[in-house]
Amino acid sequence: MNPTQVLQAGAVPKERLPVSLFSLTAGAFAIGMTEFVIMGILPNVATDLHVSISQAGQLITSYALGVAFGAPILAMLTHRLPQKRLLILLMLIFILGNLLAVFAPNYSTVMIARLITALAHGTFFGVGSVIAANLVHPDRRAGAVSVMMAGLTIANIIGVPLGTFIGQHLGWRASFGAVVIMGIFSLIGIILLIPRIEQKNATSLVQQVRALAQPKLLFVLLIGALGCSSLFAVFTYIAPILIQITGFSESSVTWILILFGFGVTLGNILGGKLADWKLMPSLLCNFAALALILAVFAVTDQVPAGAVITVFIWGVAAFGILPGLQLRIMNLAKEAPELAATSTHSALNLGNAGGAFLGGWTITHIGLGTLPWLGAVLTALGFVLLVISYVTERKANVQ
Repeated sequence: MNPTQVLQAGAVPKERLPVSLFSLTAGAFAIGMTEFVIMGILPNVATDLHVSISQAGQLITSYALGVAFGAPILAMLTHRLPQKRLLILLMLIFILGNLLAVFAPNYSTVMIARLITALAHGTFFGVGSVIAANLVHPDRRAGAVSVMMAGLTIANIIGVPLGTFIGQHLGWRASFGAVVIMGIFSLIGIILLIPRIEQKNATSLVQQVRALAQPKLLFVLLIGALGCSSLFAVFTYIAPILIQITGFSESSVTWILILFGFGVTLGNILGGKLADWKLMPSLLCNFAALALILAVFAVTDQVPAGAVITVFIWGVAAFGILPGLQLRIMNLAKEAPELAATSTHSALNLGNAGGAFLGGWTITHIGLGTLPWLGAVLTALGFVLLVISYVTERKANVQ
């Protein structure tokens, strides 16, 4: 029986993921490493550059703001470039930004290096998500996006601890040097493996902005920001929660965070598969589950074994949202998928900053133990908005 007869008989072979997809995963790994490794080497950076810890912490804030505001601007300025060429350009910017950090003579130069790198971050994930979705069959688009995003989650398990170890033993500049090497590997993979994807009819900048500014899309971006704010309202202060409330030692917290990293990696992959199966129902269930888990954590954070289990499940639920959310936004902005996908990361980073701020305010005025409840409320609000979006769209389709 030849392949045509097999297909006609209904025995459709399972499509393998293209090798080229993993060059995007490598790029996401490098970006995740450079975003988060600074947290582990912050004291080293502060000491070497003769600044306070709070000043060094601004390198994290500036990076998030660079992604939030700079990435959409770069995406609009480069929207006419072919996708593969744009991806190469972004990885070159990423490499140069980290290389500048390696040789930076002072704090201001490191700040500039972080801002340059942040520009590549959001736009890379935007155009990378579009390319990943186009590399596979339409019913596997969310799964392909999740494979690319897995690089970001795996970076938290392997890249960040490795980068922190390198920084503590060879100096913080060596950590950024390791990121540069990862970026070069990704660049080589993109050049050799990513195919030239035929460009669709180019849209004008005005059309792109109009596609992004539609209320339905902005509503989904707000939902994504709320989901991410719920994560960072709690995760930013997870160490104090586990130490002061649960009673773990500092060394134990490191292993619990690695377990959380495994959870987010699993959630990212499962979220992609569920979104390919039923996009909106899977998002609704995921938001509801996330709100419930955070509420449960408000109780289990006082029981060591319960806290560990809840943190792992929380990681699965928190990152299970991302692939479906990215695909939903790309579907809503078909005239500007790269810009829309980039804007997703802008919204998420604004959610990161907002969640951390709300968490700090809550600790000051109410108490550390109420943070899981804050996260649950933020997620529940996102769930309500998602229900409104889903019901409104179904009514519109019926009419």
